Amino acid sequence: MSEIVNMHQAKTTLSRLVQRALAGEDVIIARNGKPLVRLVPVPVNQEPRVPGRSKGRIWISPDFEFTDAEIDDFERPL
Repeated sequence: MSEIVNMHQAKTTLSRLVQRALAGEDVIIARNGKPLVRLVPVPVNQEPRVPGRSKGRIWISPDFEFTDAEIDDFERPL
């Protein structure tokens, strides 16, 4: 369930809104009735990027760098 609150209400009840977002509720902050932002918790266990994790899973065709003659001959307008 999501709760939409206006900017003024969000300023005065920020602690309560943060607690609700941490509990898994969807909290949306609006201005003049138009939704602007969603309040969500930051992921705690974000794993660092590991280079080479997809090694051996990706295949690139040997002719990948070659293009069709039609594309090579294309003249771009100024």
